[in-house]
Amino acid sequence: MAAKQRRDRAGSPAGSPAESEAAFLASYDPSQFERPSVAVDVALLAAYDGALYTLALRRNEHPFKGRRALPGGFVRMDEALDAAASRVLSTKAGLSHVYLEQLYTFGAPRRDPRTRVISVAYCALVDRARFAAARGKSGDLATARIVVPWEGETGGPVDLVDAAGEPMSPAFDHAEILGMAVRRIRGKLDYTPIGFQLLPDRFTLLELQRVHETVLGRPLNKDSFRRRILGSGQLEATGESEKEVDHRPAELYRFAKRSAV
Repeated sequence: MAAKQRRDRAGSPAGSPAESEAAFLASYDPSQFERPSVAVDVALLAAYDGALYTLALRRNEHPFKGRRALPGGFVRMDEALDAAASRVLSTKAGLSHVYLEQLYTFGAPRRDPRTRVISVAYCALVDRARFAAARGKSGDLATARIVVPWEGETGGPVDLVDAAGEPMSPAFDHAEILGMAVRRIRGKLDYTPIGFQLLPDRFTLLELQRVHETVLGRPLNKDSFRRRILGSGQLEATGESEKEVDHRPAELYRFAKRSAV
């Protein structure tokens, strides 16, 4: 009986599931289908001095030579998307252990004139000190102030200006990627703790309010903001106050829960 079963299996065109799949994969020819390239682009955001900022790299080669692009790169064959985004941020901006969130997939057929490239965009948030440190990693990195021409969560591309207030020309569809990043953090600010990623470990309530106002693009009532944020359970007092200030030192707080980073 056992011999008959072995003969039946050997004579079956399909064979066992494992044998069938192994045979299929051994004979599979991936070149029979066109395949697009896959890239990641990282919109790195910081909020200070009443504005949102990002880091943009000068492109030293075509296409879009001389224009500014977000830190990005092609995904390696053996690399996960999140790992690729972390690698790009580390190699091009010198940053690691950063809040990093997958944002959106940009796949317009002609978004890259070289070939068919699909970009999985990520949003990264850092405080002012880490942003400044990243800016100094490369002479090709420049600070770009983000000008949002729409209100609320309308969405759409944003504009970039340099330190002198002169317009900067983003490469590819990176103005749309940045616009999506702004829209995302505006939408999540009230129900997730992402705003704390834009601040140092210890901060005042006024600093937290200013970050919220900068992200939202509108002023907030001081009293109602403080009542809401103190009642959220997201903050804990450090027992410390500001030092070396020319006004009454404000109490310092910290985020009450561990970051996901």
